[in-house]
Amino acid sequence: MLFQLILSSGLCLSVCAAPDVLKRASSSYVSKGMVAFGLIPSNATDSTGTTIGGIGSAIAIKRGTWARSADGKSYSGCFIVQPDRGYKSVKCLKTSLPNLQGIKLLRSVVQTVDFEGRQHEFAFTLQPYNGTTPLSFTAAQQTLSLTYNGTKLYTERAGKATTGLDALDVRPVNGSDPIIPVPSVKTKNNLSLDAEGLVLNSDGSFFVGDEYGAYLYKFNADGSLNYVIQPPPAVIPMLNGVVNFTSATSPDTGRQTNKGFEGVTASPDGTKLYGMLQAALMQDSDDGDSDNYVRLFEWDVSLSPANLTGEWVVPLPQTSKGKTITQNEIHYLDGSKFLVLTRDDFGNGDTTTTSTYKSIDYFDITSATNIAGSKYDATDDGVAPGGDLHGKVIPAVYTPFLSMISSTQLSRFGLHNGGSINSTLIDGKWESLALAPALDPQNPDDYFLFTAADNDFITLDGVMAGQSYSASYGSNVDNQFMVYLVTLPGLPAGSVAQSIA
Repeated sequence: MLFQLILSSGLCLSVCAAPDVLKRASSSYVSKGMVAFGLIPSNATDSTGTTIGGIGSAIAIKRGTWARSADGKSYSGCFIVQPDRGYKSVKCLKTSLPNLQGIKLLRSVVQTVDFEGRQHEFAFTLQPYNGTTPLSFTAAQQTLSLTYNGTKLYTERAGKATTGLDALDVRPVNGSDPIIPVPSVKTKNNLSLDAEGLVLNSDGSFFVGDEYGAYLYKFNADGSLNYVIQPPPAVIPMLNGVVNFTSATSPDTGRQTNKGFEGVTASPDGTKLYGMLQAALMQDSDDGDSDNYVRLFEWDVSLSPANLTGEWVVPLPQTSKGKTITQNEIHYLDGSKFLVLTRDDFGNGDTTTTSTYKSIDYFDITSATNIAGSKYDATDDGVAPGGDLHGKVIPAVYTPFLSMISSTQLSRFGLHNGGSINSTLIDGKWESLALAPALDPQNPDDYFLFTAADNDFITLDGVMAGQSYSASYGSNVDNQFMVYLVTLPGLPAGSVAQSIA
C-alpha cells in the first residue's frame, strides 16, 4: 500500500454551546420530518475489492431513474455516490521532522493512500414512514434499502489513474490545463484528487469539486478527465510566495487546508455551475479561525472554456464562542436560494458523541453583492480581512431550516445523538444533499431531501490499495443515509424533476 506522510497543524476544537444563527428571515419552507433511514455497512467492498466508504462526500440521483410506484406508497431510483481521497490515519508526532516544502514542525502526521477517485452506483427503494411509533433500528433500515450496482474509476490525461495522495508538487501548465496538484512531478505525476461535490450532466458527463486545488473538474461519461476549471487567483493556495497545494499546512492566502470546493451544484438546465468553499479563504479570515464569510462562485459552463459570471459572500453560523460551523454541501433551489448543510463533526466517528449543530439551512443571494471580477479576486485582497466583511459588500441572507439532530425524529428510526458509541449513534460527518419531487398531486410542492454521511472509511475490516486495515477509531462506522419530506413552495415548476430527468 502506497502511503504518504502529511504534516498537520490543526487542533480539534469542541463546540461547547449551541450556535448563534447569524440571520433569520421569514420562510414558507416546511420540514414534515424524517421519513426514512438506510445504511451501507462499513465493511462493504466495491468491484475492485476496495472498501466502500466516505460516500457521503457527495450523492446525486442518477438521471432517469426516479419513479413513484402505482399505489404511491414507495419510490425507486439510483444514487451515484462519490467518496473522497480514501482512508486516512493520524499519528501524533513526538520528535521534530525536517521541513517539507517550507513546512515547519507541526503536531500530527496524516497518512494518505494511493486511492483512485471513483463513484459508485446504488439502486434504492424508498418506503416513507410517517408514523409516530418508534421503529427498531433493524426495521428502520427497511425504509431505505440500498443495493450496490457497480463502480466507475476516474482517470486523467493519458489514461492515468487519479490519486488521493497529498499534492506535494505542482505540474506545470500543459495545453488547456492550468497548473495541476500532483504528489510528485518526477515520481508520481498523477492528478491528486480529494473529491467532494458532484453534479451529473444530461450527457453522462459530470463535474467534481476538489479540496486540493481547490478546482472543479469535468469528467466524461467514461470517467476520463475532460477539462479543468481553475478559480480566481484569490482561491489558489500560496505559501511563502509560491503555489503549494499540500493539505499538510495552511497557506498564507487562498483556500484553507482541506476546505476547498465542498459544495457543488448546478442549475436544472445544466448551464450554470456553482461551487462554494467549505470555509473562508485565508485572507478572508483571522488566521483561519474567525472565518464565517465564505465565497460562492458561478460559472457559465455552456461556454468553452467556462466563464465566471458570479461570486458572492455567504455568512455561516457560529458558536457562542465565535467558531464557524463549516458548510459541507449546497443544492440549487431557484437561482437565488440554495440549500446548505452545515454541521459539527461530533457523533459516530468522533470521540465526542454529542452533536450540537447539524442542520440543513438555506441562503439567498438576491440582494448580495456580486464581486466576480473585482479586486477581491486577486491574491492579496481579502473581502473580509481579519474576519470583518468590507462595508460595501452585502452578504447573502442565511436562514436556519431543518435540524438533523432532533431527538424526536432520530428516535423514530432507532437512532440517538450522544451517549454510547454503537451502530445506532448518528454519524458525525454529513456532507451531501439530493432532492427529488414527491410526485404527489395533492402536495405538488413536496420533495424528498436525501443526505448521507462520510464515514471516513472507518471500519475494523477494511481493504485499501490491495491491503487490509483496521481503523484506529476502534469501532465500525457505517455509511448512513437519512431522508426528509419537505415543502418548498415557489420553486420553478418542474425544475427539480428536470435536474434528475
